[in-house]
Amino acid sequence: MAATDFKDYYAILGVSKTASQEEIKQAFRKLARKYHPDVNPNNKQAEARFKEVSEAYEVVSDVDKRKKYDQFGQYWKQAGEGFPSGGVGADMGGFDFSQYGNFDEFINELLGRFGGATPRGGRQSYSQNYSNYSQNYSYRSSTGAPSGFSSGFNDYGFGDASTGTSQDTEAVISLTFAEAFNGVQKRFSLGNETIDVRIPSGAKPGTRLRVRGKGQINPMTQQRGDLYLKVELQSHSFFQMEGDNLVCEVAITPDEATLGASIDVPTPDGSVNVKLPAGVRSGQSLRLRGKGWPLAKGGRGDQLVKVAIAPPKDLSQQEREYYEKIRAIRTYNPRSHLQQVKL
Repeated sequence: MAATDFKDYYAILGVSKTASQEEIKQAFRKLARKYHPDVNPNNKQAEARFKEVSEAYEVVSDVDKRKKYDQFGQYWKQAGEGFPSGGVGADMGGFDFSQYGNFDEFINELLGRFGGATPRGGRQSYSQNYSNYSQNYSYRSSTGAPSGFSSGFNDYGFGDASTGTSQDTEAVISLTFAEAFNGVQKRFSLGNETIDVRIPSGAKPGTRLRVRGKGQINPMTQQRGDLYLKVELQSHSFFQMEGDNLVCEVAITPDEATLGASIDVPTPDGSVNVKLPAGVRSGQSLRLRGKGWPLAKGGRGDQLVKVAIAPPKDLSQQEREYYEKIRAIRTYNPRSHLQQVKL
């Protein structure tokens, strides 16, 4: 493939190089519907665009193909394979690749131009030259983080930075509220390897934890990428997350809402007594400062207690009589303002 024939599959789909698989899938579906031949009969331009979009999606939706495409660009199909011998007729932009046994030898030769004379051969010599090359040049992968260098994380720290190399991998870890709140140690099996990972206190949904050197092995450098663990929280019967705050809903009776009351509310630290102001409304939130989620910078967020007025379904005879008396003498009409409503 000549350099001028290189197709930027990400640009074709209208997504960034760091787009997730779900974003790529959504972009493809949108474009496929737009340019599908059934929607554009006898439109050669739309048909060509549809084929181009389909070709791009076929590559970047496949994890292995995408890694090769990101790493080797226009020569991604030749990665890890022997180059065609002379006379096959493959379009390589006028360059003779038949002198190389495989793609690694070509890269060795190419990088040797930067780091001095390099003999063709196996991966060991390539790894050494690549290390020398990296010391002198700020090489960056398509994700934007320096290849082979730290991105500033601790081994098990928090962060939203992009993965450092194309050999970084990501996995989802599911935690209970108690595990995420208090921190926990988890054991993982990576092929024949077992690792223990300490999850720090305060992990939230979407938090990415970096485990250094536990990703895939880079076939070019023989160095391992990093493993990123994305946190998911299992649902809780009482608590929910809202940013850095914990949220819960507590039912109160009509008389408690009207007269005010003191009620017990569960928190991560145990039950606390909360005073309800007289006239509290259903849906109103009361803030318990410092009773929420652990913060990465230290301290705690808040716990928000949402009030829900719950009228009784089954009344005793005496309760019914008193409610009827209240209705008979009640002066407050919460719907009085509706009389002035007009179109």
